[in-house]
Amino acid sequence: MNSLEKLGWTPEWKSAFATIENEDLEPARVLEEQRDILRVGTARGELWAVTAGRLRHAAAGPEEWPAVGDWVAVEARPPSEGWSRIRAVLPRRSALLRKTAFKRTQAQVVAANLETVFCVTSLNRDFNPRRLERYLTLVWESGARPVLLLNKADLCGDVEARRAEAEILAMGVPVHTVSAREGDGLDTLEPHLGAGETTAVIGSSGVGKSTLINRLAGAELLTVREIRTDDDRGRHTTTHRQLVRLPSGALLIDTPGMRELALWDSDAGLEQAFLDIEEVAARCRFRDCGHRGEPGCAIRAALDDGTLDAERYASYGKLKRELAHLARRQSERAALDTKRRWKQMTVAMRQRPRKGYR
Repeated sequence: MNSLEKLGWTPEWKSAFATIENEDLEPARVLEEQRDILRVGTARGELWAVTAGRLRHAAAGPEEWPAVGDWVAVEARPPSEGWSRIRAVLPRRSALLRKTAFKRTQAQVVAANLETVFCVTSLNRDFNPRRLERYLTLVWESGARPVLLLNKADLCGDVEARRAEAEILAMGVPVHTVSAREGDGLDTLEPHLGAGETTAVIGSSGVGKSTLINRLAGAELLTVREIRTDDDRGRHTTTHRQLVRLPSGALLIDTPGMRELALWDSDAGLEQAFLDIEEVAARCRFRDCGHRGEPGCAIRAALDDGTLDAERYASYGKLKRELAHLARRQSERAALDTKRRWKQMTVAMRQRPRKGYR
């Protein structure tokens, strides 16, 4: 097995790369991202790389720039030079996207080309069903398979009750209770860690992502810090995204802790994450039922008889409103971008010399 195959290179990726007709480029996978500098793995070794200016300029937004997990085309350079330039990004098979922080209406790629995403939470005071629903919504939208990990089982007095609660909100999603620190339950994750397959590990700070990866790798690859004792919240250990290879041949992408996780274009993911609510809503008498007291509303009936949890339905409504607000912001941004392009074209036309005039 060559270096690229160890990073998940397949005949399908080889075919995708063949469409780039340039002998001066070679395939590579993005292994680490630190601001604008990326570490990539090639058939000849690892290099640091920057994104070519033309590629950044041609992209519709930062979500089209190279990210950890991407397969890219880099300038063929000997590893002794230590650096290269990324000229193209191969089409992604899956991508975990979130909205950037603050008020900017832009998407950020958390990780690309994933088969599985481990959504990790801890069974202490960090356990938050509403946050898990948000994670599952984004993962379902990404095209990857979600797996829910309930870590720090050694710190929980009633593991089975927590597990039952998690299984209700994660219908159809595998749920595993583990203790990364003690090494308990990690053997149950083996079916999700196939050789050459890529899994991202997401969760808020302090849930034990780095400890989990170190345990699975059998080595201290990542720094681990203790959580704060006053509120059970963690301190940021991982400050950048990186891909590591396990002895089994599986590939894991570690990500920084994400306490705030804003949605991005996740309508399909929302439907999948809240399939129980979607199925109840389909039984309403009117197709455009607003679930606010209309006759024959199945949602109101389910809330009244207790078959639908009120907090879960409120969470669904909150995420749905968040996506509607995002759609409005995206529409406004698209209109401004169009206006800006027309203005640039008008200025360019006025500056162009007319024929017959000197």
